[in-house]
Amino acid sequence: METLREQYPYFHRLRVRYSEIDGQGIVFNAHYLTYFDVALTEFMRERDFDFVELVRSEQLDFHLVKSLVEYRLPIRMDQLIDIGVRAARVGNSSVTWHLGIFPADDATCLACGEIVWVCSKIGEHKSHPLPEVFRRSLPAPD
Repeated sequence: METLREQYPYFHRLRVRYSEIDGQGIVFNAHYLTYFDVALTEFMRERDFDFVELVRSEQLDFHLVKSLVEYRLPIRMDQLIDIGVRAARVGNSSVTWHLGIFPADDATCLACGEIVWVCSKIGEHKSHPLPEVFRRSLPAPD
């Protein structure tokens, strides 16, 4: 999985809040997935992709089918972090995202992960080809 900051074309900055830390004073493990979700949402928002419109107009949505987090170094309360996002693989009906968490303006990887979404027609729970509007919203491959 990517651990170099320059491998991510997009970053979203967050400040760790008190409610996100555990008794050890570091970010509780479940919040990493929340950070990934927030960064993915902002990544797509910046590209003017509207998830609500996709559901309304095409009855398509994305299901999370895989999430992986690799915890490398502690993240502490009030720390500014940059969450990097990269579409690592775009398939027929799925997209694999690679994410990395770094201290603000620093190249040290604190955590990294992988998220896999599968597109499906609402109510059918079967894979469906990725809509063209979604594909167009992704950056061109390297």
